[in-house]
Amino acid sequence: MRGPIAPSHVPIARSRSERFDDLVLDAVDRLKPRWSKQLAAVEFAVEEVPPLSELGDGPDLLGGDPIPFGRAQSAAGSHPAVVVVYRRPLEARARDRDTLGALVHDAVVEQVANLLGLSPETVDPGYSDRN
Repeated sequence: MRGPIAPSHVPIARSRSERFDDLVLDAVDRLKPRWSKQLAAVEFAVEEVPPLSELGDGPDLLGGDPIPFGRAQSAAGSHPAVVVVYRRPLEARARDRDTLGALVHDAVVEQVANLLGLSPETVDPGYSDRN
């Protein structure tokens, strides 16, 4: 895990992973007006791919659950709650930057909903319109 992502100054050229981080931050920013209190102590991070423990094994992988786009971990002890978004599976699914932005937003909404014990439509009322 690369660790928490934070806003940065905009350099002349941004790497693909930096642009992806920006999409995650944009998605979080869109949720903050409504959920700022609940998200204040949540860390958001990006990982390239899900860990093997989330993918299943052998033939089950081919016919089992789809590859996850993210995960949410509740706070535990001194560790804050974390929402992780997986970059490579989302990039592989997107046909262009606009689609990638929408997929990232939906992944963030789904993981925040999971963390808060709510439906994605409660976290973002426009969620069901896109799915």
